[in-house]
Amino acid sequence: MTDHPEIIIDGRAIGPAHPPYVIAEVSANHNGRLDAALALIDVAAERGASAVKIQTYRADTITLNSSRPEFQITEGLWAGQSLYDLYEQAHTPWDWHPALFAHARARGITMFSSPFDATAIDLLEDLGAPAYKIASFEAVDLPLIRYAASTGKPMIISTGMADETEIAEAIQAARDGGCRQLALLHCVSGYPAPAGDYNLRTLSDMIARYGCVTGLSDHTLDNTTAIAAVALGAAIVEKHITLDRNGGGPDDSFSLEPDDLAKLVETTRTAWEAMGRVDYGHKSSERGNAVFRRSLYFVRDLAAGGVITPDDVRSVRPGFGAAPKYLDAILGRRVRVAVQAETPVQLDQIEGL
Repeated sequence: MTDHPEIIIDGRAIGPAHPPYVIAEVSANHNGRLDAALALIDVAAERGASAVKIQTYRADTITLNSSRPEFQITEGLWAGQSLYDLYEQAHTPWDWHPALFAHARARGITMFSSPFDATAIDLLEDLGAPAYKIASFEAVDLPLIRYAASTGKPMIISTGMADETEIAEAIQAARDGGCRQLALLHCVSGYPAPAGDYNLRTLSDMIARYGCVTGLSDHTLDNTTAIAAVALGAAIVEKHITLDRNGGGPDDSFSLEPDDLAKLVETTRTAWEAMGRVDYGHKSSERGNAVFRRSLYFVRDLAAGGVITPDDVRSVRPGFGAAPKYLDAILGRRVRVAVQAETPVQLDQIEGL
């Protein structure tokens, strides 16, 4: 396992040799309330997430306040809004950031953010953010990636909508900018995304192709896809969290409620533990039961020198006698000593063996 790549965020090693790193994404699910944002940090800490993540942008740093048609959302979850209005509603106010980071520290959980422009990175640097996450829609913004990389902090890049060339370009931009600890997240940028769109076999290819710590940014409605991803090598799982899936916020409907987050942490760790390593030996939970496998037992008394016939021996449980594979070898041979019924066959009792 030591040959696998790993990164370290806030002292926590992340990679295939370690339990899954579960990121609880707050996104817009504070619904404009600081107390809700603080409560979501509490949820992440109490339900066992490895980290909690926010997003750092303002409407004017991510889009234009334009009435032109291309700035209007006409389909999907947010149809009927302009990009500017959506981001104005959804953003996490920058003056909340110090309180959010302080609360995360007080709760003992790592917090970092997705910056959407250079000024966001500058703010997060002032707050001591330990890592950066580049969102899928920004994976093509190579100057942003290079600027985040120049901080020297670990970086996670989501790859939703990106093809192989664009992923390679993003990786190169990160490396060129100075990033030495890089992870990729396989992602489908649908909200919600159907499990069938995830094509999780891509994870295995990404791991082999790019040689980075690799994980999953999961926008499906339950935990099944994330569990399967861990079985395929995902070292990171990111899911949106909410206080109430019916809360009416921009991302609430495809986010995990607190108990579901706890189950995500538990089940992905179980999947990781179950993967283990290649091992054909007896497992610790089997050792006590090995004696109940079948073995050969005498079922009739035989005097010394007696010939063993099929009526004298049977394969039965428990497993204290010779293995059943020796049955043909002992039939027709003589016993060296007298044997009693209901005693195990031992090969040193048999002539010629």
